[in-house]
Amino acid sequence: MVSIFSKIVSGDIPAYKIAEDEDHLAFLDIFPLAKGHVLVIPKKEMDYIFALANDEYVALWQFAQKVAKGMDAVINCERIGVAVIGLEVPHAHIHLVPINGVADINFERPKLKFSEAEMKSVSDLIKSAI
Repeated sequence: MVSIFSKIVSGDIPAYKIAEDEDHLAFLDIFPLAKGHVLVIPKKEMDYIFALANDEYVALWQFAQKVAKGMDAVINCERIGVAVIGLEVPHAHIHLVPINGVADINFERPKLKFSEAEMKSVSDLIKSAI
């Protein structure tokens, strides 16, 4: 079954894209824990992050690091938190979440909702720093 993330990669579903290369895509989470919450995925559909080949796994984390550094430069937060849960969508993905404390990355918290203008604004801000 094709995941929602594969539909984003193919352009069938719109997304607030942050960064992209031949093998990876970063975009804003539409159910964020914080403003600027980004998802980083391999374009290749793979359900489990640890099933990626070694070179693909390393490349995904290198791409995520580039995105996180851009986020860190423009988002007012203590750190960019990282989580890999892998249960929500059957497509490997890394959550990059602006945090000021460990409670900020609790996935049991209610998700936030931002206007389209706010999503576009934060997307453009992060893109400008990468």
